[in-house]
Amino acid sequence: MADGSLRKIGRFCLIFCKQKKNRTEGCCVCTATKIGRRGSGGGRERGFSTTTATTEEKRSPQQQHSQGNDNKKSSNINLFTAINQALRIALETDPRAYVFGEDVSFGGVFRCTTGLADQFGKNRVFNTPLCEQGIVGFGIGLAAMGNRAIAEIQFADYIFPAFDQIVNEAAKFRYRSGNQFNCGGLTIRAPYGAVGHGGHYHSQSPEAFFCHVPGIKVVVPRSPQQAKGLLLSCIRDPNPVVFFEPKWLYRLAVEEVPENDYMLPLSQAEVIREGADITLVGWGAQLAIMEQACVDAEKDGISCELIDLKTLIPWDKDTVVASVRKTGRLLISHEAPITGGFGAEISASIVERCFLRMGFAVGSTCYTSMWPGHPFSSCFRTLLLAYKE
Repeated sequence: MADGSLRKIGRFCLIFCKQKKNRTEGCCVCTATKIGRRGSGGGRERGFSTTTATTEEKRSPQQQHSQGNDNKKSSNINLFTAINQALRIALETDPRAYVFGEDVSFGGVFRCTTGLADQFGKNRVFNTPLCEQGIVGFGIGLAAMGNRAIAEIQFADYIFPAFDQIVNEAAKFRYRSGNQFNCGGLTIRAPYGAVGHGGHYHSQSPEAFFCHVPGIKVVVPRSPQQAKGLLLSCIRDPNPVVFFEPKWLYRLAVEEVPENDYMLPLSQAEVIREGADITLVGWGAQLAIMEQACVDAEKDGISCELIDLKTLIPWDKDTVVASVRKTGRLLISHEAPITGGFGAEISASIVERCFLRMGFAVGSTCYTSMWPGHPFSSCFRTLLLAYKE
């Protein structure tokens, strides 16, 4: 990827909210990046694999619940458009579904909710005050009454004011009532990660904070196709879910996405690249970087098996264990900080289960910088070469 393209993505925070008069046609983020906007698809192809050859074969009939020939229809779209499609389908198929958050009625700063208020009305798609704890608290109450509450936190960095509502209320609602009541219809969407010049308030990856909490699920997609299927699964899941969307890929990731209603299973990791020498585990936007590292390592004779975890809580230990028992080595990579990061949990869990099968009795967590474009592939290659030796 050209550095110039990355700089264009990163500039959005510098002009954020300065261009308001054209918001209904395209937000300042779209105008700033201008990365290959081709119709509704927009964006530039990531150039990394997003599905395995057997993905369709593994799906259950429920995950392929489309009508007639619609199952064969697909379009080349970017990630934010895939999110928009999922929200539209959720609102169409369930009259109890509601979408709300800061600025969602005009489409949101990332355009994920564009056109939804016009189609479904402002009683079902509506703006909220700038109060994250209020947004989530309202969502808990709405879900507790049997509705599908889809709350948007404008940036994951601002989810912390709602932390108490998520971990002490939403996560414990079912348990504290002895399963008499629940808020399982709550889904909280939040764009996470760095884009270049987001600074300390628009660049964080806070997923590990929520992985300590029983009672909620944490899901992170890597691509448009995954984002649509996983988001629909989250919305329909009987448990509250925090759904982190990689904002770096909103316009950058483009692929063929089925137009029909489909779901992808939660808590089921995917082996997106098979290998024999070392297992690599990641999630979200990091998979693109890891895929390129696998390609570079292959030139040095290192065969990497790459796994997308997709769901962090509860995560798919069995798939990772099976891979590590085959390769004998493990490397975990995530964008979030190392200290207390979820990579440490994966490393500890896998070493506990695979100690005698590992060529190295430790897992490795590699931390990337807080912006895309960092020469991570070369760092990764050095680590992989060390494993080879």
